[in-house]
Amino acid sequence: MVNKTEETMAKSTKNFKKALAKVEPGKAYKLTEAASLLKEITFTKFDASVDMDVRLGVDPKKSNQMVRGVVTLPHGTGKQVRVLVLCTPDKEAEAKEAGADYVGLDEYIEKIKNGWTDVDIIITMPSVMGKIGALGRILGPRGLMPNPKSGTVTMEIGKAVKEVKAGKIDFKIDKAGIIHSSIGKISFPPEKIAENAREFIQTIIKLKPSSAKGTYIKSVYLSTTMSPGLKIDTKSIEEVS
Repeated sequence: MVNKTEETMAKSTKNFKKALAKVEPGKAYKLTEAASLLKEITFTKFDASVDMDVRLGVDPKKSNQMVRGVVTLPHGTGKQVRVLVLCTPDKEAEAKEAGADYVGLDEYIEKIKNGWTDVDIIITMPSVMGKIGALGRILGPRGLMPNPKSGTVTMEIGKAVKEVKAGKIDFKIDKAGIIHSSIGKISFPPEKIAENAREFIQTIIKLKPSSAKGTYIKSVYLSTTMSPGLKIDTKSIEEVS
């Protein structure tokens, strides 16, 4: 008798093979073409994330070739972002009005020390960073540590919360020289996926370190949570349609 887990795995394998059959081996797809094809090769019952992997021709071990930045996607990420604001009492109303999910200071610092990290973004203000520094071991590995460069340490708390809720994301190159980020959901129309992808890539291009030599954008792949990856023709990123 086949159990449900085996049945699900067999179905997933069958769907993946079906998806793979629609992908032309070795082809570099135009961005708009890939965004449409992605919808045809995703068989998940849930609203899968659309992911982008960009391999750069830089050495991330060198501090002058580190690529990190923020981008506000024109159509958002499609994800409900849970925001914690750690601030002084005078900023609490501003944070709540902007849509923060959790607002406070000492009580949340204690919760985090006890292992609570059930949020996607933490925004704070410069004056309380001294208190938050002690949480580095917990927040750092989870990518939750507030950072002035990503706009999560600021006096403009309300503005920062609204931007994050609207689709602002923070990205950073990893040790392998790849930037990976979710840029939307498979339920998005293809043109919105393409526009988000274009904005993401163009932001990375603007951040090219002056010390980087040779080809900067080495490869770009678009995929969903459980789909094959589609190689993107980097020249097509500049094209509007």
